[in-house]
Amino acid sequence: MNKLAQERKYKKIITTLSIIIPIAVAALFGVNLKDLGFNVEPLTFLPPIYASINGLTAVLLIAAVIAIKKGNKKLHEQLNTFAIICSLLFLLMYIGYHMTSNSTEFGGEGTIKYVYYFILITHIMLSIIIIPFVLLTYMRAKLGNFAAHKKIAKITFPMWLYVAVTGVVVYLMISPYYV
Repeated sequence: MNKLAQERKYKKIITTLSIIIPIAVAALFGVNLKDLGFNVEPLTFLPPIYASINGLTAVLLIAAVIAIKKGNKKLHEQLNTFAIICSLLFLLMYIGYHMTSNSTEFGGEGTIKYVYYFILITHIMLSIIIIPFVLLTYMRAKLGNFAAHKKIAKITFPMWLYVAVTGVVVYLMISPYYV
């Protein structure tokens, strides 16, 4: 199979995942296993872990850019692969937490409340938008289409970094209000 045919095949998979993942997360976010009669303990220990994973993702992304600027393609690929794994782990833990625990409301007042919601909303919106960008960027590199990879990576990197960093910021801002 030639690269163009492979890219078309992967684009269909990327499109499907980019639709299914946000829908599944939204659907599962509204499901609390206790409300369904399951005897589960709330996974209240997860937020600091998945916030740390977001922080690690940010560090990995910066290290990946440094690696490629130094010409180390192999390290660049490994760091980005690990960043994708971290993002997936974050997502699984986030869903696990919200399926076993009640959502925490932000308790701040005044201007900080607006700042928090601005960061939260932009974080959520970009976390949805970033899915096809990350997958497409990664796929182009794996298929050896480095010119297209580099072009889209210039868009993907700052968005993904923003999502990773604001994930930590959202956690830090809401952490005093966890029960």
